[in-house]
Amino acid sequence: MAEIPSVEEEDAKRPHREHDQLVRKRTGCINRMKATLVRLGIRGFNPKLRNAPQNLASVRTPEGCPIPPNTRAELEREMAHFRFLSDQIKQIETTRLAQLKEQPQQERNAKVLQLQAIKGIGLETSDMLVNEVFWRNLRDQRALSRYVGLTGSPDESGKRRREKGLAKAGNKRARCGMIQLAWRFLRFQEDSALAVWFQTRVAEGKSRKTMIVALARKLLIALWRLVTTGEVPEGVVLYPTH
Repeated sequence: MAEIPSVEEEDAKRPHREHDQLVRKRTGCINRMKATLVRLGIRGFNPKLRNAPQNLASVRTPEGCPIPPNTRAELEREMAHFRFLSDQIKQIETTRLAQLKEQPQQERNAKVLQLQAIKGIGLETSDMLVNEVFWRNLRDQRALSRYVGLTGSPDESGKRRREKGLAKAGNKRARCGMIQLAWRFLRFQEDSALAVWFQTRVAEGKSRKTMIVALARKLLIALWRLVTTGEVPEGVVLYPTH
């Protein structure tokens, strides 16, 4: 049976979940602005710049025409929306950094700081893992993998056994975050034991897609051990302490 979070534990998830939603909205806003410009044949104009609204008047289509008035008004509203979302994202990030600085010994903050000490793991990933997964009192590594949905879903009948891929029955946000982190881990921690294990299996002919899921599971367990026992994964590079 899954452990039911308290009001305080559920509230601790709000910053990174809201941050994720705002980033998605901002990405959608950027894509809409770029699509609008492309429809007019305009390329090379960056709508994300702070002075972009003031520069719209001087932008010309390939035919030398200015942006039509309704389209320009639409772009100006999208740019205002983009700046509003960016300010909200910055506010969440600033608040969280302040909390980490003011209460570094608080249990969850201490775990976030432990994860951030690993090269390639930033605040967003650390905060998500701690507040989505590592706050739970999980029994062992199997329970951990099942909770995140990084275990297989075999189809068994008698002596026949066929893997049907990931179970995907766990925490979707943590599962997607771990697979993204696994790819990033290969780039920043290429000499670590886990990265060498991945490269060795791929060199033997294993599918990269299959092995990245296996790496994500192993990495999740290694990070769980780090925040619960202090055991640093073999070969992992840490940022120097100040």
